[in-house]
Amino acid sequence: MPTKIFVNLPVRDLSAAIEFFTKVGFQFNPQFSDERATCMVISDDIYVMLLVEPFFRTFTPKSVADATQTTEVILSLSADSREEVDHLVDKAMAAGATASWPLPDSDFMYTRNFQDPDGHLWEVMYLNPALTEQGQPAAEISA
Repeated sequence: MPTKIFVNLPVRDLSAAIEFFTKVGFQFNPQFSDERATCMVISDDIYVMLLVEPFFRTFTPKSVADATQTTEVILSLSADSREEVDHLVDKAMAAGATASWPLPDSDFMYTRNFQDPDGHLWEVMYLNPALTEQGQPAAEISA
């Protein structure tokens, strides 16, 4: 059985976050959603819990990072093609995302990224399977 991952992200306005990610193309599991949180489905094994900040604070004694000012994490999603990368990022930009740090293009990996309305960094990447099988050096992956 594959391990599932649940990423928890604080959001200022849950309705606005749901509206944004719906426009990007994600769906939500109503079984794990209420006025404080929602479960965004990335795949059968990957979920993002969008939690309003006061509720998010109940899970940690640490202060909550303001993602518009600091980077707490970069969420990377794989895509099956360069076109799929462009499609998802273009939808995010049309839904209100802002451009993030541009990454260099390479034969091995095609990547685009964006910031969601709460400032969380998202990266969408396509790894060239022909070069992946050849064992591309890790240093070129994390350029």
